[in-house]
Amino acid sequence: MKVNKVVLAYSGGLDTSVILRWLIETYDCEVVAYCADLGQGEDLQAVRRKAFKTGASKVVVDDVREEFVRHYIFPMLRANAVYEGSYLLGTSIARPLIAKRQIDTALKEKADAVSHGATGKGNDQVRFELTYYALKPDVKVIAPWRIWDLNSRRALVAYAKRHGIPVPVTGKRPYSTDRNLFHISYEGGILEDPWKEPPADMFVWTRPVEKTPGRPEYIEIDFSRGDPVALNGKRLSPATLLAALNALGARHGIGRVDLVENRYVGMKSRGVYETPGGTVLHVAHRAIESITMDREVMRIRDSLISKYAELIYYGYWFSPEREVLQQTIDAAQRNVSGRVRLKLCKGNAAVAGRRSSRSLYDPRVASFEEGGGYDQADAEGFIRLNSLRLRLRRLRQEKKN
Repeated sequence: MKVNKVVLAYSGGLDTSVILRWLIETYDCEVVAYCADLGQGEDLQAVRRKAFKTGASKVVVDDVREEFVRHYIFPMLRANAVYEGSYLLGTSIARPLIAKRQIDTALKEKADAVSHGATGKGNDQVRFELTYYALKPDVKVIAPWRIWDLNSRRALVAYAKRHGIPVPVTGKRPYSTDRNLFHISYEGGILEDPWKEPPADMFVWTRPVEKTPGRPEYIEIDFSRGDPVALNGKRLSPATLLAALNALGARHGIGRVDLVENRYVGMKSRGVYETPGGTVLHVAHRAIESITMDREVMRIRDSLISKYAELIYYGYWFSPEREVLQQTIDAAQRNVSGRVRLKLCKGNAAVAGRRSSRSLYDPRVASFEEGGGYDQADAEGFIRLNSLRLRLRRLRQEKKN
């Protein structure tokens, strides 16, 4: 394959640093290193310098934090998306944005190929490449892990040393991590035994429950059409709000998950996650929905959650089916506005109150006291009608016997 210029999704870690050099040597081409600032908390100027030192012809460091939260995380939260009961999709939702911006960069730089560092065993290769092809059908895709002979971390380290690429010390972190503004994930290495508890010193964000404050902390989150817009009465941008909730949730040990999940490629994989702010928002969003969403609308929306989460996990963000689901979900969020009060304490975010000018909750109707326009005698006919099929079934059984 003839390649003149490649845009590489670059993080500055071992894999993508080796890939950068390997692309230059294998294809005799220019490599533009694309690095998305997703709030991973790294020194991205150091990443830039390393890319140039490794041979990149150009380095693009792209601050996409607000876009990430506003146009990717918030739509996902409006859907209450959770994969297999526990995973809030922190890595999954970042990949389509990185891949989209790679394609944007490729068009701007007149590159004829894109590349990524995902292995041939994981989900990320699918997420990256489905996005590439959805946005630029004729793009050339280079996935080194599927074609080179550097088939182990040991081989990568040896290659890096031969080419003078700094190798990060990994002995103290015998597992791989991925971080952005929404979460941190851990997998591989010592975590591949699902019986072993994750080491206590692995977690870098959330406090262990035994070291969290003894007293609860109350916070209030305002929502507008399903999106969080203010914290404790102060309006904040999406990324700023999420960062503030991350700090609050982490202080109280909220958002740790240990999950054995089903990868799209067919195998089971263990992942450990920290999602402090996202967990708080998920609880709060459910709470404001409980008083503002019609019962049958909520049931329809809830029936879509599993499929929607699966589409994100599998990499189909830029698919017509995800877009249709999103339109339905967003229509169901039109009245999801109001304020939620939460109590943060010892690893939990508990609902302490909720209110809304669009609330469907009427205490006069719900009350056990008199009044409210509800005649309790009406329940008799309602129950008899709904029991008809049950009574007929029993009568048939008795007749048969």
